Amino acid sequence: MKKFVTLLLALVMVMSLAACGGDSQSGNGLKTVEAGKLHMSTNAEFPPYEMTTDDGGFEGIDVEVAEAIARKLGLELVVDDMGFDAALTAVQTGQSDIAMAGITVTDDRLEVMDFSDSYATGVQVVIVREDSPAVQSIDDLASAAMIGTQKATTGYIYCSDSPENGGYGEDHVIAFDTGALAVMALVNGQVDAVVIDNEPARAYVAENPGLMILDTEFAVEDYAIGFAKGNDALREAVNAAMKELKDDGTFQSIVDRYITAE
Repeated sequence: MKKFVTLLLALVMVMSLAACGGDSQSGNGLKTVEAGKLHMSTNAEFPPYEMTTDDGGFEGIDVEVAEAIARKLGLELVVDDMGFDAALTAVQTGQSDIAMAGITVTDDRLEVMDFSDSYATGVQVVIVREDSPAVQSIDDLASAAMIGTQKATTGYIYCSDSPENGGYGEDHVIAFDTGALAVMALVNGQVDAVVIDNEPARAYVAENPGLMILDTEFAVEDYAIGFAKGNDALREAVNAAMKELKDDGTFQSIVDRYITAE
């Protein structure tokens, strides 16, 4: 009898431990940070891809696409808003399941995280003051006193690189926590230009009279969803869900709600 009780207690402990370990196992077999949830780390300062609403919620292309992906995976989306650099770190360290924030795939990022198939094309542009004496074309950036960018973005990476590699050098670049702060610095005369993605640039220019976007594109790049290294099951499931959203027109209908054809 004593041996039976010991075995029974051992079985209960095993079942208890299995239940505790199941917190990250969703009903569809995917391992996520929280059972039944899909945590998305982002920087909600990037219109029209992710931004906050008046009631404290979140909206934008990335947010709605992530919600649609989560539904296909049988999960509930949770948006975790933080700095752009922190959003990348969160997915690398397992604090979030995916990272979506207009993220470009680069060789350096591929060393520390995995990516989905590309889901959108981003264009880097340059915002200047309409009456700027320093910058009226892309070529003027080389002699600009100071260029503003958002911290950890490809805009910062490109601009802060050495002149030998096509950049302007760190001494000519100021990295701000958000694109909005970089644009405010431009309005206040602290920088001569801001390099940022086209869609948020359009929104910032619309909100700040006296600014304009230079005609020439600075860079063209692809956006993708970030994952922790080796999380192949989730990455493949997200890729499959995204393909379905594109095939049935859902993805394009989300984009059309935020970006109007010119």
